[in-house]
Amino acid sequence: MTARILDGLVAAASLRSNVKRAASQLRSEGISPCLATVLVGDEPSSALYVRNKHKAAADAGILTRDHKLPSSCTQRELLELIETLNRDTEVHGILIQLPLPTQINEFLVLSILNPVKDVDGLTPYNAGMLMSGKAILKPCTPAGIVELLDYNKVDISGIDSVIVNRSTLVGKPLAFLLLERDATVTVCHSKTKMLVDKLKTADVLITAVGNREHFVLTADMIKPHAVVIDVGISRYDGKLAGDVDFENVKEKASWITPVPGGVGPMTISMLLKNTITAASLKKEMNNRR
Repeated sequence: MTARILDGLVAAASLRSNVKRAASQLRSEGISPCLATVLVGDEPSSALYVRNKHKAAADAGILTRDHKLPSSCTQRELLELIETLNRDTEVHGILIQLPLPTQINEFLVLSILNPVKDVDGLTPYNAGMLMSGKAILKPCTPAGIVELLDYNKVDISGIDSVIVNRSTLVGKPLAFLLLERDATVTVCHSKTKMLVDKLKTADVLITAVGNREHFVLTADMIKPHAVVIDVGISRYDGKLAGDVDFENVKEKASWITPVPGGVGPMTISMLLKNTITAASLKKEMNNRR
């Protein structure tokens, strides 16, 4: 058996088509959806991610504003910029590209971000809403994974799901989203004992280690017919690679994501969807006045 492909490019194209229609509808009502990005420093991969987000937004009919600060900027300078964007009525979504330089308190920065403009779903308020099952703006990568499963009609209700990641960007929010779908969730990490034994119990296995030299998910680590979702990305042997030994694992899994072309396109698409949602929230608030 060869696994079917969870094609993020196809699912993302469908999602972006819907976003484009929604953006057009908002413009017809006098609202031009706008995403502001904040990049601190000139780390090449972060700069590339921001450029890709701007291009995707433009293709979907979403305006963008690009804010770049030097890596030497102070925390006060960054906080002042965020406060300005919070007050700007023309900006509907704010994305702060992570990670931030070491002199910046990331939690404090996210804490002052207006939750209604938090298109990454990372503010303490939105994190709490996610835990309560009430979140409107959800973290993009975890939400994109659930959207990809939904698009391919992969039902996760009642099944055993294992996540190899406990970060606030992926593992923790994903656990809550899977619980909302009635999955039974185990979260593993670098200190987990007997990791392989836990991986073999998974009907759905999501790995987001992102370090191919230290961790590779091989076929002998998974349960037959498991759904395997690869969030990890790193450069290995001169090319982009995920956590999964794709060619061998696909012969044992039932579904599998490629890298690239799997979760990545869904992450950016969910950012666009969140921006449209944030613009719609602004419209609703205006209508109540």
